[in-house]
Amino acid sequence: MAKEDLDRQLDALNKHLPSWMAGTLDRVRKPGAVWVRVPLSLVLVAGGVVGFLPILGFWMIPLGLALLALDVPFLRAPLARLLGYINRKLAPT
Repeated sequence: MAKEDLDRQLDALNKHLPSWMAGTLDRVRKPGAVWVRVPLSLVLVAGGVVGFLPILGFWMIPLGLALLALDVPFLRAPLARLLGYINRKLAPT
């Protein structure tokens, strides 16, 4: 159930991303991309920690954690809730 919730929230987030990033997110979400997904998620989280620097941003933390949650089951439910909150904030009113 948590995996489906996370997938649904990632699909919704994908609609808010630029096309180049949405395509990249689709590719790294495939089951065979675990060797790319885990290091990429760690780089995104590390880059988000220094999000005050130019080019990097705090948006990288939830995206990195969401990618990591695809492979770490206990992160799925909390990240699905976090992405649901983010998606609600990004939705047009």
